Amino acid sequence: MIEMNKIENGPKLLAVPMLDFSREFAEIRDEVLAAIASVCESQRFILGPEVGRFEEAAAAACGVPFAIGCASGTDALWLSLAALKIGPGDAVITTPFSFFATVSSILRCGAKPILADIDEKTFNLSSEATRDVVKNASGHKHVVGVMPVHLYGQCADMNAFTALANEQGLKVIEDAAQAFGASWEGVRAGALGDAAAFSFYPTKNLSAFGDAGMVTTKDSVTSERASMLRAHGMRRRYFHDEVGWNSRLDTLQAAVLEVKLRRVEAGNARRRELAELYNQRFTSDGLAGATTADGVVLPFTDPRAEHVFHQYVIRAPRRDALREYLSGLSIGSEVYYPQPLHVQESLRFLGYKQGDFPVSERAAAEVLALPMYPELRVEELDSVVEAIRRFYA
Repeated sequence: MIEMNKIENGPKLLAVPMLDFSREFAEIRDEVLAAIASVCESQRFILGPEVGRFEEAAAAACGVPFAIGCASGTDALWLSLAALKIGPGDAVITTPFSFFATVSSILRCGAKPILADIDEKTFNLSSEATRDVVKNASGHKHVVGVMPVHLYGQCADMNAFTALANEQGLKVIEDAAQAFGASWEGVRAGALGDAAAFSFYPTKNLSAFGDAGMVTTKDSVTSERASMLRAHGMRRRYFHDEVGWNSRLDTLQAAVLEVKLRRVEAGNARRRELAELYNQRFTSDGLAGATTADGVVLPFTDPRAEHVFHQYVIRAPRRDALREYLSGLSIGSEVYYPQPLHVQESLRFLGYKQGDFPVSERAAAEVLALPMYPELRVEELDSVVEAIRRFYA
């Protein structure tokens, strides 16, 4: 095991924020303020023309015919499920190693979440574990869908999930909240399942100036249902065919997203460049290891995937002590996620316990996200790696 370095020598370290929104804003300030001003002049704040234009452009970027803007990524997950008519009496398999909304959206539509463990390398839902759950659940649970999460910006093994879905008659709902622009064997996230949900929360690769989300689908019926459900179940004003929800994408947010969408591909390419620089620095400094017993474990990219590095996540020995050390140097980091969903207090009624998903539990104890955004400077990245080198020697 690598030990704490008692002597801190080397170049002066820079303070490095985990994120710095001001850098992107400085580059797009005039363009985005003009877009906002145009909405203010039009006074069309709800489902104005900017919403339709953004939906069309985002659908094209994802390689699908339909995109439906909504109020948040969480709502996008619920809308995806509800548009596919998943509800009470149904069960959907997903991962315990994700943001809370992955499971809460299944509960919100009245269905039952069933969990399966993750892949050791990618942190994504394991197709093998999912297959085992489907096999064991048949006969006493009405499993109708699977919701893989494209965690940290890398698509799950969609070949395996598509094959499983075809065999078992399941719907595939992509939780693509962190993966706008990612792809699997050349097919973009959002076009890999029956429906997909994106988040445009301010930290995302494609981000709004607040909450916003989107559903994508290749199916016209699913698209029409999602559009209807986001507006209180109305197809005609004041005539409610179903009990929907108020989840419209604000025109102001669509205007911001329309501007930012033009930059997201270049931003994702820069994230991949920065990830490779991180990999090179960790490797050349002798910090990288195959397991946390002999070093820092670097992110794994499946050769079939194009990663967009929403997060650059390492596995770190003595993770919490390292994070505290970095914080003392004003270097940002974050843990996504410190407690798997199956042991969250509010989800104990699902019947799971500590030890049920050992791969997820081990990941929760080891993962650490380092600063990652297109405007991150190389000298800042060097300071992050140098600080970690000083912690380990």
